Amino acid sequence: MLKDLEINGTYLFYIGVSYKKANVALREKFSIDDQTKRVIFSKARQAGMDTLLIISTCNRTEILGFAKSAEQLINLLCEHTQGSYKEFEKVGYVHKNRSAIQHIFKVGTGLDSQILGDFEIISQVKNSAIFSKKHQMLNPFMERLVNTVIRASKRVKNETDISTGATSVSFASVQYILKEVPQVSEKNILLFGTGKIGRNTCENLIKHTKNRHITLVNRTKCKADEVAGKFNLLVKEYADIQAEIAKTDVLIVATGAQNPTISKHLVHTTKPLLILDLSMPRNVSKDVLELPNVTLLHLDELSQITDTTLVKRELQIPLADQIITDVISEFEAWFDTRKFAPTIKALKTKLVKLRDSEIHDHKKKDADFNEDKVNQISDKIINKITAQVASHLRENNDSKASIELIQKVFQLQNI
Repeated sequence: MLKDLEINGTYLFYIGVSYKKANVALREKFSIDDQTKRVIFSKARQAGMDTLLIISTCNRTEILGFAKSAEQLINLLCEHTQGSYKEFEKVGYVHKNRSAIQHIFKVGTGLDSQILGDFEIISQVKNSAIFSKKHQMLNPFMERLVNTVIRASKRVKNETDISTGATSVSFASVQYILKEVPQVSEKNILLFGTGKIGRNTCENLIKHTKNRHITLVNRTKCKADEVAGKFNLLVKEYADIQAEIAKTDVLIVATGAQNPTISKHLVHTTKPLLILDLSMPRNVSKDVLELPNVTLLHLDELSQITDTTLVKRELQIPLADQIITDVISEFEAWFDTRKFAPTIKALKTKLVKLRDSEIHDHKKKDADFNEDKVNQISDKIINKITAQVASHLRENNDSKASIELIQKVFQLQNI
């Protein structure tokens, strides 16, 4: 059973910090970029770990992996970020075995998102798994688990209304603009950063504001060109960012930088300027608030925007929970089968060995012995026997005792 999950003396732990208890300042301390992931992987391998999934987004930083103790993963997190163990004790959380698996399903299906039903997270889970696999830190168990979470996410999205209505951090930012910026269709909007959130924000801007005065800036201009090409928008060089800020009414920052990219020294305008920072860590320095014409909001404040869409989504939680329960049960059945697969394989090897020994003896005594025919019949019998044993182990509550008995009766330990 998953609650008793143990592989080579290690257990599945899921540790992390999220928006639920950690404010943006604390989450920034624990954020992890790709280079830090590589360092953590290296340290983990030195400690004998072979699989880690690291999820670091604007709302959470989490590590899922097999370890001897949760402290191993907590130390990896604290030693390679700005966050301390003491801070983790205040705001962090730890899940083990089945609880860890339940948590990754909650995360991947949007039930643990800052805005309920925000499915952007599943792409981040998927990308984290791809990164781990690329660096040989994704064992078969974890790969199967992530693929199952992806499948559950699709089911929740397709079989419930929990994603009805475009509510996400990117959409919340557009909602705020629509409510707070008069004549928004005529305003100049500058979007700095064209990653996942930037692209989604761009799409929502065009769809809901009907604004065609949107300019894109990205450190890598070709990426901005790709996004702009879909919507026929203007793209400017990163070197022009200061001049573009001077012309804009709304600045949306969605970059992946580890340090602030926008400060008051880049703001040379006296007209009202609304800045929305959708980045983690924050990419807009607080010093912009020293300017009387600037209003600054971070994604935490934007995420608090609620409407009737979220109320409707909450009604879908029980149905989503049932889907998760069903999929976890399927995953548990797979894992139980995987646990006794070596015993089934050894049993089959033993039966084939006994069969081959008997055939060898009969061939000596009978010149007309039909070996091919006997092999065909005996293969079917062996497959039926092993299938029956596998079925028994799947349905038996104490499969460990049954495995030990089968190994003893057929003397499988030496195979």
